[in-house]
Amino acid sequence: MIPAAFDYVRADSADAALAALAEHGDEAKLLAGGHSLIPLMKFRLAAPAVVVDIGRLQDLSYINDAGDHLAIGALTRFTDIETSDLVKSQTPLLAACASNVGDPQVRHRGTIGGSTAHADAASDTPSALLALRATLVAKGPDGEREIAIDDFFTGFLENSLSDTEMLTEIRVPKVPDAGWSFQKFNRRAQDWAIVGASILVNNGSTGIGLVNMGGTPVRAAAAEAAISSGGSAADAGALAADGTSPTADLNASVEYRQHLARVLTTRGLAEAGA
Repeated sequence: MIPAAFDYVRADSADAALAALAEHGDEAKLLAGGHSLIPLMKFRLAAPAVVVDIGRLQDLSYINDAGDHLAIGALTRFTDIETSDLVKSQTPLLAACASNVGDPQVRHRGTIGGSTAHADAASDTPSALLALRATLVAKGPDGEREIAIDDFFTGFLENSLSDTEMLTEIRVPKVPDAGWSFQKFNRRAQDWAIVGASILVNNGSTGIGLVNMGGTPVRAAAAEAAISSGGSAADAGALAADGTSPTADLNASVEYRQHLARVLTTRGLAEAGA
C-alpha cells in the first residue's frame, strides 16, 4: 500500500530533530533506518503528518567506553554493534543479538535506538537490553532523563517517551566475564523469532529477556528468581513462560510459544553456566 500524504523534514542535528518534535508534537514521527515506521505507514497503522528524518545524523552514532558501562548512540547501526571489538569484549550478548537481526541489508540500515523505541515484542534487541538491565537516555525540551529498561515498554508498540522526546543513548553495563546465551527459534534464517531468549549470568545475578512472549518485550521474572534461589537451569527454565501472555498466530499457538520459551531458556541457562 501507499502511505498517506505527509510532510518531510530532514534534521541535520539531534537538536534540530527535537525542535521539529516540539513544533509538531504527536503529529510527527522520527525516521531512522525505516524498517519499523515505513511498514506501519504503508498499512495505514501510522499516519504522521510530518516525518522527521534523522537517519543521516552522525552525532548519535557511536560506541564509547564510559567506565562501568558502554554508551551506545541511538543511531548506531546493528552492523557496527555486531563487529565492534569493544562490544564483543565487554557485552558479548549484545553483539551476538545484533548479529542475528534480520539480514545484512537490515543490519546495515537498522539502528539500535529505532528498534528499541519501536517496542516490538518480536524484536531481538529489547530482549538483550532487558537481560543486561540497560538504561536508556531520552532528551526533550526539559533536558535529559534516564529510563530503566524495565520502565520503557508500556504497551503494544508503545514506550514511555513523550511526543517531544527522542531516545539518544543506550547505556549497557560492562560484563566481560559473564556467562551468556542468545537463543532464537524461527522457521527460516533471517525471519522474525517465533520465540527467542537472551540470557545473562553474572556473579549470582541472572537476566532473562524473552522475544515474542507478550504484547511488549518481557522479562522471564519467575525463571530469574528460581536461579537466584539456587534452582537448576532445568528448574528455572520450566518457569520461563510463567507470567507471560503470548498470542497465537499463523506461526505458533500460545501453548507452542510457552513450550519454546521453556526449552530455549533451559538451553540458554545451561550454555551460560547457570
